[in-house]
Amino acid sequence: MGALQPPFRPPRRILMGPGPSDVSPRVLLAMARPTIGHLDPAFLALMDEIAEKLRVVFGSANEFTLPISGTGSAGMETALINLLEPGDTAIIGVNGVFGGRMAEVAQRAGARVITVEAEWGKPLDVDALVTTHRRHPDARLLGVVHAETSTGVLQPLDELGGYLNETETLFLVDAVTSLGGVPVEVDARRIDVAYSGTQKCLSVPPGLAPLTLSARAMERVRSRATKVQSWYLDLSLIGAYWGGERAYHHTAPINALYGLHEGLCAVLEEGVEARYERHSSLGVRLQESLEKRGLELLVEREYRLPQLTSIRVPAGVNDREFRRELLERYGIEIGGGLGPLAGQVWRVGLMGATCRSESVALFLSALDELLEGM
Repeated sequence: MGALQPPFRPPRRILMGPGPSDVSPRVLLAMARPTIGHLDPAFLALMDEIAEKLRVVFGSANEFTLPISGTGSAGMETALINLLEPGDTAIIGVNGVFGGRMAEVAQRAGARVITVEAEWGKPLDVDALVTTHRRHPDARLLGVVHAETSTGVLQPLDELGGYLNETETLFLVDAVTSLGGVPVEVDARRIDVAYSGTQKCLSVPPGLAPLTLSARAMERVRSRATKVQSWYLDLSLIGAYWGGERAYHHTAPINALYGLHEGLCAVLEEGVEARYERHSSLGVRLQESLEKRGLELLVEREYRLPQLTSIRVPAGVNDREFRRELLERYGIEIGGGLGPLAGQVWRVGLMGATCRSESVALFLSALDELLEGM
C-alpha cells in the first residue's frame, strides 16, 4: 500500500478580488451538517425557507424564485435558453465581459442578437437601448448587466424597467455581483428575470445561482413552441421539483443549500438596508482613500459599484508582480483586468463578509508598502 497522502490544507487568504468573497465560519459549519435526502421532508421544508428568503433579498414576490444547481453562469444560461427559441430577437447591452457572455449564450440558443455597446468602464446609454428596442419591438427580451464585474460599473435600471413593462419584451438583468450588495428591487424596477451567484455579496461558496422570474416570464417558458435545449436547465422540470409537485429532477446539492440557507439567514439578521449601507460606506471609504493617494479609478463616481472598484495600474508598476506580492506577502487576493483592460486595472472587491473596515485598512496599508518599494 502506498503512503497516506496528507489532506489538502488551503492557505489563509483575504478574498478582495471580484469573487469569491470570504465565507463566514457559520456558513462553513452549516455545510458540514449531516447530509439527508433531496426528497426528505425536512429538506423540502428547507427549500421553501430558502425560496422565501431569496424573495426578500431580490425584492420580489415572484412565486418562481429558487437557486439553480450551478454557478452564476449557469443562472445566465438557464434564463436565456428557457426564454429564447431559435429565430427570436434578443437585445443585449454589452459594456464588459459579462454583457458579452450574455450575447454569446443568446446566440448559442439560436437567437438573433442585437447588441447595444458602450465603452468598458461606462454605463450603457439607456436612450440607446430604448431606441434600439423601438426599432425591434418584436424582441423577446432585453438584457443588461446590473453590476458589471469586469469593470465595476453600476447600470441604471429604473427607466428601462418602466419602459419595457409597457411592451411585450421581457426585461432580463444579470445581478450576479449586485445581489446582497446594492438594491436589486426586482418588483419595483419591473424586472422580469434576474439571476445571481452565491459567491459574491451573499458570501456563500460558489455553486448555486439564485434566479427569479415574473409571472409573464414564466408564461413565456410554458408557451414555448420547442423544447428547451438543455434537459438539466429546463425550468419547467426544475420548477416541478421546487414547486408543489416535488417531482424528482436531479439530486440537489444538499450541503451547498445548507450553506445558502445560513448565508441568507445572516443577510436577513443584518437587514438588507443595513447591508447595503455597509457596502456603500466602506466602498466609498476605499475609493476616496485611493483617490487621495493619487490613484485613478476607472469608473466615474456616479456609476461606481461600492463592492467592486477598478483601479488603473500606476505607470511603471508591473500588474502581475504587484498582485503576486500582495498575495504572497499579505495573503490578499485581488483581480486583474479582463479583455481590453488586461494589465491595465486592478479589481478590488469588498463583498459580503469581506466588506469590513479591517479589509479596507489592511489593503491600503499593503498598497502603500508595495508601491513604495516598486
